[in-house]
Amino acid sequence: MTKQFEITRRSVLAGAAFAGALMPAVVATVANANQEVSAVKPAPVDLAGLQRVKLELVKPPFVHAHTQKAVGGPKVYEVTLTIEEKKLVIDDAGTEVHAMTFDGSVPGPMMVVHQDDYVELTLVNPETNELQHNIDFHSATGALGGGALTVVNPGEKAVMRFKATKAGVFVYHCAPPGMVPWHVTSGMNGAIMVLPRDGLKDHKGNELVYDRAYYVGEQDFYVPRDEKGEYKKYETVGDAYADTLEVMKTLTPSHIVFNGAVGALTGANALNAKVGEKVLILHSQANRDTRPHLIGGHGDYVWATGKFANPPELDQETWFIPGGAAGAAFYTFHQPGIYAYVNHNLIEAFEKGAAGHFKVEGEWNNDLMTAIVSPNSH
Repeated sequence: MTKQFEITRRSVLAGAAFAGALMPAVVATVANANQEVSAVKPAPVDLAGLQRVKLELVKPPFVHAHTQKAVGGPKVYEVTLTIEEKKLVIDDAGTEVHAMTFDGSVPGPMMVVHQDDYVELTLVNPETNELQHNIDFHSATGALGGGALTVVNPGEKAVMRFKATKAGVFVYHCAPPGMVPWHVTSGMNGAIMVLPRDGLKDHKGNELVYDRAYYVGEQDFYVPRDEKGEYKKYETVGDAYADTLEVMKTLTPSHIVFNGAVGALTGANALNAKVGEKVLILHSQANRDTRPHLIGGHGDYVWATGKFANPPELDQETWFIPGGAAGAAFYTFHQPGIYAYVNHNLIEAFEKGAAGHFKVEGEWNNDLMTAIVSPNSH
């Protein structure tokens, strides 16, 4: 048995023992998933007549092409996610993490379907990986969000299908037995948007149509330091486990970033828009609470917990997304320039990295803002 797999084995046993004291029924379900899955009988639903569509996912902050209103009846959307364990550099100082990812990015890709569509997911764990993985969709019903049906070891794949019965933006993440927080805080999370079949609506039932959609995945990392206070580097993900767990237990992240790294959405990577455009900002945090704020702008319509059956809140300055949830904010840009988009725990934004930029083109409107006396005019 290699050192890496011995570490992993011990972590599974320790984590499962702890979880078992709190949630014995859940742990029993996961532990027996491989034996029980063969006994699971599919519901008597005839999907043969439904159109099948293969989703071509893209890397965040971008969102794949989709219709805002459903066309025709429910469809079966085929999605493939490939798990990739990889080193990522997360700041300008060269700090490394052994990330666990869906499709190679932190966060994983945004998926968009409509309410009552079906998602047929193929989860691939290449044999080049070290660890066992699975996926839990907060948008799904039963079997730990699919986690109990998708446990895959290196060299395996699993296929499962769920019906998207709830409209909203939902987190998905890895949740293997005994190792859930390690995998989630190593980057293994993303989001799915389930649109109402007739599209988004405001608080009065009028349709809301966006020109652009961006996905911001907020990530907390826990990078160990050495005796000199320098961030440590490790040869493998297994080698990093024990030290990383100790940092995680402090509940104090070393980094809190948007889309995988400090500066991933600033400068040349800023999110582009134009004056007059309506932008839908999708924001997820799989582990910690967050407080998105658009400096110089607002949330015209905000679903802070991301659930479209609820009327949106209006004209928000800052909105609160609880850990383990995804939110949506709809805003029409009225002025050109650089807008900072931050977690308004300002320590986390400016000292930990939770900040991005919108770069907006267009004509300035003096009626909305103008300088009366310039600081250097006297």
